[in-house]
Amino acid sequence: MSVQKISILGKESIHVGFNLVQHISDTLLDTLPSSTYVLITDTNIAPLYLQPIVVTFAQATDARFPNKSDSARPRFLTYTIPPGETTKTREGKAEIEDFLLRHRCTRDTVIIALGGGVIGDLVGFVAATFMRGVRVVQVPTSLLAMVDSAIGGKTAVDAPLGKNLIGAFWQPSYIFVDAAFLRTLPVRELANGLAEVIKTAAIWDEAAFALLEANSSTLLTCLSSSSPALDLDHPLLTLIISSINTKATIVSRDPREAHLRGLVNFGHSIGHAIEALVTPYVLHGECISVGMVLEAELARAAGVLGQVSLGRLRRCIESYGLPSTLSDKRILEAEKRIVAAGGQPISVDTLLDRMSVDKKNAGKLKRVVLLERIGKTRELRATGIADEDIRKVLCPAVRVVAGTPGTYAKPPSPTSLSGPVPNAQIAQASLVTPAPNGKATTDIPHITLSTPGSKSISNRVLVLAALSKGTCRLKNLLHSDDTQVMMAALERLKAATFTWADNGETLVVTGSGGALSVPPPGTQLYLGNAGTAARFLTTGLHYCLSPEHNPPRLEAEATTITGNARMKQRPIAPLVTALRDAGATIGYLESEGCLPLSIEPLGRLPGGTLTLDASISSQYVSSILLCAPYAAEPTTLVTRERDAVSGDLLNIYHIPKEHIVFPESGEFVIESDASSATYPLAIAAITGTRCTLANIGSSSLQGDARFAKEVLEPMGRPVTGPPEGKLRARGEVDMEPMTDAFLDCLIWCEGKNVTRIRGIANQRVKECNRIQAMMDQLAKFGISTRELPDGLEVYGRPLSQLTRGASVHCYDDHRVAMAFAVLATVVDGTILEEKRCVEKTWPNWWDDLENKLGVKVEGVELPKPAKPAHTSPAPKTPETIPSILLVGMRGSGKTYIGELAARALSLPLLDFDAEFSRVYQQPLRNFVLERGWAEFRKAEITLLLELMKTHARGWVVSLGGGIVETPEAREALKKYAKAGGCVVWVQRESEEIERYLESETERPAYGEPVRAVLERRAPWFEECSNYIFGNHTALPGGASALGSGALEAEVTRFFGHISGLRPNLVSTDDANRSYFLSLTYPDVTPALPKISELTTGVDAVELRVDLLRESGLQTPSPSYVSSQLFALRRATTLPIVFTVRTVSQGGAFPDDAPAEAGKLLKLAVRLGVEYVDVETTLPPPLIQEVVSLKGSSQIVASFHDWTGSVKWDSVTMKAQYDAAAQIGDVVKLIGKANDISDNFKLRDFVAKVAIASKPLIAINMGTAGQLSRVLNTTLTPVTHPLLPTAAAPGQMSVSDIHRALHLIGLLPARRFFLFGSPIARSPSPTLHNTGFAALGLPHTYGLLEGESITDETRAVLASPDFGGASVTIPLKLDIMSVLDGFTAAATAIGAVNTIIPCQSPDASKPRLLLGHNTDYLGIIGAIHAVSPGLRAPDAALVLGAGGTARAAVYALHTLGAKQIYLYNRTHAKATAIAEAFSSIPVRVVDKLGSWPAGAPSVVISTVPADATTIETGAGFEGKVYLPSNLLDASTKGVVVDMAYRPAETPLLALAKRIAPTWTTVPGVEVLLEQGYAQFEHWTGRRCPRGIVREKVLQWYNA
Repeated sequence: MSVQKISILGKESIHVGFNLVQHISDTLLDTLPSSTYVLITDTNIAPLYLQPIVVTFAQATDARFPNKSDSARPRFLTYTIPPGETTKTREGKAEIEDFLLRHRCTRDTVIIALGGGVIGDLVGFVAATFMRGVRVVQVPTSLLAMVDSAIGGKTAVDAPLGKNLIGAFWQPSYIFVDAAFLRTLPVRELANGLAEVIKTAAIWDEAAFALLEANSSTLLTCLSSSSPALDLDHPLLTLIISSINTKATIVSRDPREAHLRGLVNFGHSIGHAIEALVTPYVLHGECISVGMVLEAELARAAGVLGQVSLGRLRRCIESYGLPSTLSDKRILEAEKRIVAAGGQPISVDTLLDRMSVDKKNAGKLKRVVLLERIGKTRELRATGIADEDIRKVLCPAVRVVAGTPGTYAKPPSPTSLSGPVPNAQIAQASLVTPAPNGKATTDIPHITLSTPGSKSISNRVLVLAALSKGTCRLKNLLHSDDTQVMMAALERLKAATFTWADNGETLVVTGSGGALSVPPPGTQLYLGNAGTAARFLTTGLHYCLSPEHNPPRLEAEATTITGNARMKQRPIAPLVTALRDAGATIGYLESEGCLPLSIEPLGRLPGGTLTLDASISSQYVSSILLCAPYAAEPTTLVTRERDAVSGDLLNIYHIPKEHIVFPESGEFVIESDASSATYPLAIAAITGTRCTLANIGSSSLQGDARFAKEVLEPMGRPVTGPPEGKLRARGEVDMEPMTDAFLDCLIWCEGKNVTRIRGIANQRVKECNRIQAMMDQLAKFGISTRELPDGLEVYGRPLSQLTRGASVHCYDDHRVAMAFAVLATVVDGTILEEKRCVEKTWPNWWDDLENKLGVKVEGVELPKPAKPAHTSPAPKTPETIPSILLVGMRGSGKTYIGELAARALSLPLLDFDAEFSRVYQQPLRNFVLERGWAEFRKAEITLLLELMKTHARGWVVSLGGGIVETPEAREALKKYAKAGGCVVWVQRESEEIERYLESETERPAYGEPVRAVLERRAPWFEECSNYIFGNHTALPGGASALGSGALEAEVTRFFGHISGLRPNLVSTDDANRSYFLSLTYPDVTPALPKISELTTGVDAVELRVDLLRESGLQTPSPSYVSSQLFALRRATTLPIVFTVRTVSQGGAFPDDAPAEAGKLLKLAVRLGVEYVDVETTLPPPLIQEVVSLKGSSQIVASFHDWTGSVKWDSVTMKAQYDAAAQIGDVVKLIGKANDISDNFKLRDFVAKVAIASKPLIAINMGTAGQLSRVLNTTLTPVTHPLLPTAAAPGQMSVSDIHRALHLIGLLPARRFFLFGSPIARSPSPTLHNTGFAALGLPHTYGLLEGESITDETRAVLASPDFGGASVTIPLKLDIMSVLDGFTAAATAIGAVNTIIPCQSPDASKPRLLLGHNTDYLGIIGAIHAVSPGLRAPDAALVLGAGGTARAAVYALHTLGAKQIYLYNRTHAKATAIAEAFSSIPVRVVDKLGSWPAGAPSVVISTVPADATTIETGAGFEGKVYLPSNLLDASTKGVVVDMAYRPAETPLLALAKRIAPTWTTVPGVEVLLEQGYAQFEHWTGRRCPRGIVREKVLQWYNA
């Protein structure tokens, strides 16, 4: 065993190696004797390492103290705590201290901290204060702790206002760094620790940094459970030792962080502020990585750090998969989750505020470590930085303060450092303006600067160097996003290795000689928006493969080249076509002609003749010129590309077969970028100043180098610029040789002249459509333009007339941003959004604009896109809704349905025939007999039109069966429906109508067969109505549709939904998950008897119409579908999702029958279906028609990709989302998962579109996609074991999903209780535990018996896993003293029977305990179970005056009872309740059966059953006598007895005997209903009533 010992503070107390457990035990026992060793770890580490350590330590102890009774033999104690930052608190510290005290630990104790940074910080602080300080040993198990937190003696706990604010310096006696512990560390955690290694190398050790740059793939994959032990010279251990040495050196010189030690906080000043806002979703090292880049940008802005070093730092960080910007998707996702939970969003002000509480600050200045170069800081301490400078770096946008270049004097930077010396071998070009207004030339500001290396040349040279054999040195390489992408791709292809020299100014490239290696099968090369890399790599993969190392591969093993959304729109077809013609196998994975590409690298192309259309990009040509020398044979390239210098057409290139050889010197200086050079020249021209550029001259072969001579000269005079504001338009400019510079030309088109720019058609397919972009953004300044086929015209305006303060959208295009920065120097207040887009070609553009050009730049934070504001419409009320008109044949049940609907909606009913008789003073039959049908129809239409005016709102109107016979009436009805009214066609089977009318005598006869009348009117009913209600008497298969309250329930649901008064919709907020069951029956009839069991736990039911099979038909007819839906409606009131899935979308409905699909979708709306699934692939006119008709229905706009070809990160999927969001109330996107990573891509997609307001169903099909179903929150499709088959591959049941959620920690187990006494025989445990089990919920419900509130009760209420409680006597009042608040119901009733934990708005208190009373909900639920449409009874009676009576009064009030009678033997108690409900019409009655304002239709008894009687005489004295006239036998009503034993109470017996039309509700049903309500409040899920009821009744009847 090799151990490297490192000295810190004069002692070799840091031991580094691999498999050190034995060494740790021996060292502690031999050199750190103690009576007690206490090892403290967490529950993540303990299962992995605790037992081996305990065993090893015991063996080592036995070897030294063989006599177990030896008094000198030490104890070895262990203590395990929960993991994570939530434990690193003052409370967590106290728990450990209590453990130590309980075990009689003394001052000689040695505490061993085994774990990551949290354990080390917390346990170290315990050691620092326990017994005024005991010895501590750090055994870090995470890389982060090994190289950082365990070294140096910093200990602390967190406080609510920040991390590590309470602590001490306490140096450990030993630090054992055992790299074997890293074997079980996830890759993300390993990278998290490497962030600190990068930090240490960046500030102190360039050699270590170079090692990091060269070994990213090795370091992230060198450890596994089966990997061999690592030697001390392994790169990982070398870096660990280097980092520890660095920190040990710093700590030894500055143990208490007075100055030097502040260096190790590089990246932490900003990183800690970020971490405070995104923890726990983003790791410490990830936040520090972003902080390092931002703090390096601060150093660059201060003129301290060069772009080369910053580029290296950023590239190194990203090579380990760490974030480098605040826009990283991990940070954005974390922010979204934090904000959703009520936390703060990330903003510049918030970050600065968090930075202000940093311990390192000095007054108002923030202390930040400034890099000078890799391996060296500006000074040996942190530097004070003003908020303004930090703001500029953090802000996503900048404001340019207009002014003359060179006149802005930036405040002195921390140091005065000169910039890089220009290369003297390259000619310089200067732009000199004449002295305006007679000023001397020497008075004119003269700026000299170097522009970055050319992006195009940098990428070409990187490819050349990689393809050459041997080593070459590149100078002036552009360090930008594009070159970083190119280098990363070349490394993945093993085309080259890269190292740095000359303090990072020189890139040393070791090429492969054209022998590329294809990455593993299925690898995706993501290139962002780097078009150059895309073109060169597409070609290189076909010409430069090493045949020895790349055997032929299968089609499924293709490599994918892809990019961001814009890259997927940029054309690459000409290059692909040429390569295909040469034998390449390339496929388009999404849009034809664009990335992503699927490339099958089958070996080097043969050579020969290639024809290439290079009109879009010269890089097509360059890529072949560079790579074709490695073809099997010489290549001839035929192209139409125009030479950039001579303008001649170069039609033919002859490319020999040979290897690329670099110059003998091995060195190449990359010319500065001519396109970038145009911007400082433009600033000089537009402001009348002078500018000299190094590293670029007019002799350059770059086309844009001709800009000064060929464009600027005609706009003023030779190579000079006129005074500010005096540039003139040129007229027409052909910019075909220098297309990228056209943006500058547009900026200077001032005055009242017109400039026409041609030859720039290719600019439409650059990083954005630059022509359109310039037109749109110039308009913000008041500049008009006109687009041309190959360019545009600009109508100039004087500078004084241009709009100030414009905010320019840059389209993530560096050229757009820099061009408008030029204009901003003379148009004050211009804001440039997306400032970071310049990183593509000139990363330090904004710094150079201020530091070198002398133009002030300010940071601007743009407002974040807010969710679209929706003003909720005023809630609908019965009196304000448009009246509901019922049409249909006589005998269809319009009047009865109207009565039920009116009662359900609390609306008055108007029967048209009765109103006709009233108006015309005679029965309708007599009117027809006396005046005839024609006269009747005239009178009928007159009355209809009158009623539509006088009864336009707040009525249910049942119209006559023949109302549709006249065209005038039909037009009136159609107009009414189109205006938003509800015209409902009540349907019934034709046979039933005929049977009824044959015996009906009150109305006049038709004078023709009923069937003929029905057939004539049916099309008119359909034409005039916009809804259909199925009042069928039988279900498919012949079962009766009548009875059991099903019809009444469906009337309540249907009319409540279509009227908008009670939309039957699923809550789609993120707080509650929702599911729908996908029925897969060809006929729903078999499902009806078991629908209650099938729908357990779901919120809606999907009717797969495409799976229905009607005999003899390919697709089901509308009438068959209607009958299926009517049948389903009688079995369940759950919302229905109506789906007609086409074959191409994974269903069974023919793709070539859109018209038939459209009919069914429109039928769904007419049938009052809640959700209509509309595929986005249907014809747009059809989609729009369905959407226009939807009414109260919601559209689920769906797209299904069953092939897996549409990826979640593709433009296609985003386009599908956008299309669906335009038409749908709910968006449904279904993909296919090939492996688990597809689910992560899906979640990334969901996070990106989460700011939209539309609920989203996003799921991957297949077994691999089941995780996506678990994580989806809105209307997840589910299956059930009883279904014949699942609707889609990978579908899960509700209980499956709940169990999975529990396993992954998203559904923690909760404990529920019943408080009270006596409760041993309570049915509540049976009720709730049955419900939990049926839904797969991990919760439990138990009893806590007691007659008072005890400490045990309080402990249960305070426990983190407390989920809720039921409360019964005698605690319903007492419990209120320990609760935080009450619902309106609990307050009104004056008692609590339910405790609901809920989120607290106060961050200092994690939750509130809310008192509720569900007794009233139980009463209402029980009434509606037997009489679904009962609303607003005219009168109701409550027997009793106790607490339950109060709940009964409140329930009746909630139902809308107009008069509530209250009876109790003790009149005073009844009066007290009436007075308590003074705002409710409660009247105390002294005698039952005597009703002051009409007999009650609802009677609720809250009196114990044995206290009532229906008998008189001896033995019944003292009981409440229930007289026979208590119930009005002539009407219908509901009687509820709250006593649940005996099953038949005297009141229920009386109802059965004297009022058979009344419905009785025993107390056990009320108990069930209030339990269902509790269950839903606690879990957010509907209680599985059927299963629960069966179990409870078994208990009840036992």
